[in-house]
Amino acid sequence: MVTINENYLKLKAGYLFPEIARRVRVFTESNPDAPIIKLGIGDVTEPLPEACRTAMIKAVEDMGDRATFKGYGPEQGYAWLREKIASQDFQARGCKIDASEIFVSDGGKCDTGNILDIFGKGNTIAVTDPVYPVYVDTNVMAGHTGPVNDKGEYEGLFYLPITAENHFTAKIPDRPVDLIYLCFPNNPTGATASKADLKAWVDYARANGSVILFDAAYEAFITDPELPHSIYEIEGARECAIEFRSFSKNAGFTGTRCAYTVVPKSLKVTASDGAEVTLHQLWNRRQSTKFNGVSYLVQRGAEAVYSPEGQSQVQGLIKFYLENAQIIRQKLSNAGLTVYGGVHAPYIWVKTPQGLSSWDFFDKLLNLCYVVGTPGSGFGAAGEGYFRISAFNSRENVEEAMSRITANFKV
Repeated sequence: MVTINENYLKLKAGYLFPEIARRVRVFTESNPDAPIIKLGIGDVTEPLPEACRTAMIKAVEDMGDRATFKGYGPEQGYAWLREKIASQDFQARGCKIDASEIFVSDGGKCDTGNILDIFGKGNTIAVTDPVYPVYVDTNVMAGHTGPVNDKGEYEGLFYLPITAENHFTAKIPDRPVDLIYLCFPNNPTGATASKADLKAWVDYARANGSVILFDAAYEAFITDPELPHSIYEIEGARECAIEFRSFSKNAGFTGTRCAYTVVPKSLKVTASDGAEVTLHQLWNRRQSTKFNGVSYLVQRGAEAVYSPEGQSQVQGLIKFYLENAQIIRQKLSNAGLTVYGGVHAPYIWVKTPQGLSSWDFFDKLLNLCYVVGTPGSGFGAAGEGYFRISAFNSRENVEEAMSRITANFKV
């Protein structure tokens, strides 16, 4: 008889974003003419930078000539892209990251889940609450948790509440944990972490033999020069942290698919037989076996991000979305709603008005305003009573959505 991975049966009924899509589909079937504006998932709307498009067109032409044709590429990514990443994203900020420590992939979401392949089942895993659901669900799928309780928390996970009271920065655990998921600028709250905040985590990880899984997918939206863009700006992070980054939000690659993960060669753990093992070695083996690499065309497009033209165009995109975020913050604040985030991140974290639950507010926004956002409770128990609004959309849609919301929810 065929058996299945029954850990999947522990998952809550429907991943957050498919559930949102289901509710929107049901509403649309009954209201086919409703002009819905979607400010829910973090999908970009503006075109790829011209520099990236031009590079990809040239790459297509390369594929039409035997002399420049490319077949299988290196699973870790082409050296010319990895070197640009190392130089401009890390070394320029004083981070001692070598190109050989960078692994190009088809998405940060994929890598944050796939990284579990190189870790065992006996680890204590800490996640923030609220949290990007992928961190939790992939651990459930891998059999690292028990069942879910009535609050939506899984047995076996160590939850770190991030709330307005602690400025959405998690408190250091009062006991040792093994794997720690951190995301700054934070999804969903939009909060940032200072160098002092990250230093406290690095010091804790080194003292306890922990590994930090640091998601920096939104680092490009940081405008304060005092805020760190990478955990490797903190001394000692090379010995305790893996960092995930993506071209999705800064350069609009959500549909093009390119990201990368940094695994320092100095990051070591001890195997059950007492042998010292580098996680770089394990991740390299995993990628070489299970991944065929990102296409040549896409990697040429990503390389163009680092050209002078690409840098200028990417900064234009980031500025555009941050201006959207500022409009959302200002309009909702003027209407009397309590808002957080949206300054160094493309997400605005809104306290639901009138004592509404997260999903009740979702339904009211959809039915009264024809606007779609993301219920905070979908990110964890501590997200109940909050709502995430994304700045990824056209200026016209953002302004129209704010006009509809403030007309219906003035406090």
